[in-house]
Amino acid sequence: MKFSKDTKIGEILEVAPEKAELLLQAGMHCLGCPASQEETLEEACSVHGIDVEELVEKLNQ
Repeated sequence: MKFSKDTKIGEILEVAPEKAELLLQAGMHCLGCPASQEETLEEACSVHGIDVEELVEKLNQ
């Protein structure tokens, strides 16, 4: 699966659970929160002050 800024956090964790470590390293420590499951990468990055384009690139490596 190719990830984009519109991919939901829950989708990432479902199809590629190994990416959780990358999200945690980026500063998203709320992966278990029910609300985060429906947030897009762009929304989560905005809340946490993370560059969404940089994170998408890392997730797709």
